[in-house]
Amino acid sequence: MSDTSIGAPARILPVVDRDSEAYWTWGRDGKLAIHRCQDCAYYIHPPVPFCPKCESRAVVPEAVSGRGRVVTFTINHKQWVPRLPERYVLALVAIEEQDDVRLPCNIIGCDAADVSFDMPVEVFFEQQEDVWIPLFRPVVQS
Repeated sequence: MSDTSIGAPARILPVVDRDSEAYWTWGRDGKLAIHRCQDCAYYIHPPVPFCPKCESRAVVPEAVSGRGRVVTFTINHKQWVPRLPERYVLALVAIEEQDDVRLPCNIIGCDAADVSFDMPVEVFFEQQEDVWIPLFRPVVQS
C-alpha cells in the first residue's frame, strides 16, 4: 500500500499540523487515518479537534479500511507543473465507513477513461519527503 517511487509527480506538499499529522503520516504504515469522535463515533474530515455533530472534544485519529467509492470526478488534460501527467483524474472518494466523509484525491492504476461513478477503490500511498499522500486505485474484483 505504499509507493516511494522516484518518478512520482511533483506535488505541492500540504502543511502538516497537529490536527492533520495522522492523515499525512500513517500511510508510512499503510494506514489511512480519519479523525473519529469517541463520544458519538462520527468520522470527521478534514481533521479538526472537535466533533461537528455532537461538539465533543474527544476526537482522535483512527485507521479505517482504506476502501471507498468514487462519488464524483473530473479528468484533467493539462500539465500544470513539470513531471505532472497531462491527463489525470481528480476525484472525491467516500470512505466505506461513513458515506459523508469525502476525500479529494487522484485515482491511479487505471486509464482515466475507465473511472466511473460509484467505482469501488482502495487507498494507495505515495511518499513525498515525510508525507504519505493517499491516492486511490480500483479494487481488483476476485
